[in-house]
Amino acid sequence: MKNELNKNELTENELNENKLKSGLWISCDKCGSILYIKYLKANYNICLSCDYHLSMNTYERIKFFIDLDTWQPFDETLSSGDPLNFKYKKNYKKYLKHTQEHNKIQDAIITGTGFIENIPIALGVMNFNFMGGSMGSVVGEKITRLIEYATIKGLILIIVCASGGARMQEGILSLMQMAKISSSLRIYQKQTNLLYIPILTSPTTGGVTASFAMLGDLILAEPLASIGFAGRRIIEQTLNETLPDDFQKAESLIEYGLLDLIIPRFFLRGAIYEIISLHKKGFFSKKKILPKKLQLSMNFINEEKNRIIFDQINKNFKIKFNQNIILKLNKKLFNLFYKEILLSLKKLYSI
Repeated sequence: MKNELNKNELTENELNENKLKSGLWISCDKCGSILYIKYLKANYNICLSCDYHLSMNTYERIKFFIDLDTWQPFDETLSSGDPLNFKYKKNYKKYLKHTQEHNKIQDAIITGTGFIENIPIALGVMNFNFMGGSMGSVVGEKITRLIEYATIKGLILIIVCASGGARMQEGILSLMQMAKISSSLRIYQKQTNLLYIPILTSPTTGGVTASFAMLGDLILAEPLASIGFAGRRIIEQTLNETLPDDFQKAESLIEYGLLDLIIPRFFLRGAIYEIISLHKKGFFSKKKILPKKLQLSMNFINEEKNRIIFDQINKNFKIKFNQNIILKLNKKLFNLFYKEILLSLKKLYSI
């Protein structure tokens, strides 16, 4: 009996591998501890061994921040196209569809409004699991619409950042989102005196860092979050140097004044509530007047209105076009008939 047990014994590594394959366990990215997912979720995805903050998906973030039954999502049906017909190893359209089905969202961000302790806010949450949280045309459009809605309604704006940067599959269309979002944020912050809080989680890099992630009135970050522009490996290859362990970590950036606060996830919701409640009571919360002839991007209602108008214009154009063709044909037929009469008269006259 003992011999049989010895034969069936598994090493610790093999046991850990079997646990991970079962889908009930996950390993910590920092210390490597094997964590039971049920307990990890109950602990807000914070490692039970080393307190490292593991990533959270968009729905977990929304549930964490927003009061129960107050969430109203925006632009759920917006989905990216394939303007470049991009093909590299994988077809972009097929890869996008597969990622949408796997993550059960249309793109790398979910936006909407809700309440934090009965205070209304506009919230955007990025999902790194969706193509590395890359910023394409849909991500830029959804963030811009959220900012403009918050501007008009006078809402405090919070965006949870987790991204690898601009989406290469959409080329210049993804790069232009940096300027597009930044310009709408300029109006939000300068013209209305509202509060914008970006929350930087791991990782926040590339075009997201170079635009709206660093334009906050108060920039928050989670402990040990990786924040930067170019990746660590690329910088090391370029400089031919080994970078320090704390390079691009939140704790290093706050020493240089790039961040305002590093807040552990346990206290994050409470800290945000304290900040926004202080802002609402402060003298600086008085809203300014929006500039006249403010150009806003499309929202769902405007899209529907314009679609109806364009459909009517197209319908009228088709009717007029068809009428013009008929008139031209009639004129041609009349001219031909008139020419035939003249020719016949000439023949008669010559006779």
